[in-house]
Amino acid sequence: MTEFGLIIGGESRPGSAGETEAIRSPYDGREVGRVAVATVQDAEAALDAAVEGAKVWRRTPAHERAAILERAAALLDERAPRIAEAISGENGKPIREAQGEAGRSGAITRLAAFEGTQLYGSSLPLDANPGTGRDKLGFTLREPVGVVVAITPFNYPALLVMHKIAPALAAGNAVVLKPARTTPLTSLLIAGCFLDAGLPAGVLSVVTGSGGELGDRLVSDPRVRKISFTGSTGVGERIAAIAGVKKLSLELGSSAPTVVLRSADVEAAASAVAAGGYTNCGQVCISVQRVVVDRAVEGDFLDALRGRVERIRMGDPADPETTLGPLTERKEAERVEQRIKDAVADGATLLTGGVREDGFVSPAILTGVRTEQRMAQEELFGPAVAVTTVDGIDEAIDAANGTSYGLAAGVFSENMAESIRAIREIEAGSVHINWTPLWRADLMPYGGFKASGIGKEGIRSTVSEMTEEKTVVMHS
Repeated sequence: MTEFGLIIGGESRPGSAGETEAIRSPYDGREVGRVAVATVQDAEAALDAAVEGAKVWRRTPAHERAAILERAAALLDERAPRIAEAISGENGKPIREAQGEAGRSGAITRLAAFEGTQLYGSSLPLDANPGTGRDKLGFTLREPVGVVVAITPFNYPALLVMHKIAPALAAGNAVVLKPARTTPLTSLLIAGCFLDAGLPAGVLSVVTGSGGELGDRLVSDPRVRKISFTGSTGVGERIAAIAGVKKLSLELGSSAPTVVLRSADVEAAASAVAAGGYTNCGQVCISVQRVVVDRAVEGDFLDALRGRVERIRMGDPADPETTLGPLTERKEAERVEQRIKDAVADGATLLTGGVREDGFVSPAILTGVRTEQRMAQEELFGPAVAVTTVDGIDEAIDAANGTSYGLAAGVFSENMAESIRAIREIEAGSVHINWTPLWRADLMPYGGFKASGIGKEGIRSTVSEMTEEKTVVMHS
């Protein structure tokens, strides 16, 4: 068992109140680590350090920043097995999934290091402006925003941290990271790689503890220029209300649909949904929560899907054969169990699964779910897929667009005209043809429409959002 302090000013230190708390495995409740509990005073100290760190880091040449990030990437690769153990231990994620997540950290950092050296500006044709001659030159520069606050959730404690801190650092910013209270160990291990690579003091701080107490203090501070948050729509709305005049990236809730049209390869669709609906116990914002299936192929699709779902293996996350671990907290398993019961009471049919045992909920398929029902309208964040039956592509698109969310969608069709129409008409930040929404390349723009948020992640997009554009005019 490892004990961690806060990271402030380039060093590990205890919280100002001297408190620590245990981080426990969702699987068996054992203590997998212990962390300091930060106070508002510690958050203030982290911001003070970030202000000073940002002054140093923005003046560091891009090639020097990239060299430090390259060293950090090597350490992330080297320490990936330890990071994967932390992910699985504190999150409950099956170890094979955790290894895949940890293994992306080095590559993300290298990609960010490159993009951070490519902050091109553009020349301005000022003589095209009436009354302006050839006596002026105009161009733009991209500069770091300064201090960035990054707030990350429990479900991908490495991946979603990396998508915030690596681009922010590559662009020349200082970062204060507030990880989820239940999964801070991964963040602290990752931060250690950057510090050991030579990151200057104050450029990266990590404060652990109460999200409400620390988050409010961090996001409302006028010295913070950029907030990057991944979490619920409700918390995102609160951040937007109290942040003040700052740049915001908010990756929020979802109820992601996968549309299976009558021309679809039903076996391929069932295989993809069986993976995309239950990875990480369904605790993924782009998890398949809803399947909108044409009545003409519904029976064949459900037959193919049910067998695959019932072969998903629940168990000890440390067992390489396990494909479904517990939810991150028992209260979450109880919530998902109740949501499934409520859906059945509201007219849905439970085709399989939905049985809770401690922190586990067996992978479930619900059929006969109407788009207006709560099971479709609200994010579930659990191992269940809700099936809605439609007649034709018009109803399918209406159902796909029938919630307040718009993060990502999948469409299965062998008809090119249908696919193109779905791409144009489905209201989502990402649309996948012949796959589910649960797919993400680290370089691609990623972010939602409607209540699913504002701003884009994906390394190039994030680097851009972590900078500001300055216009320069030289007058002779």
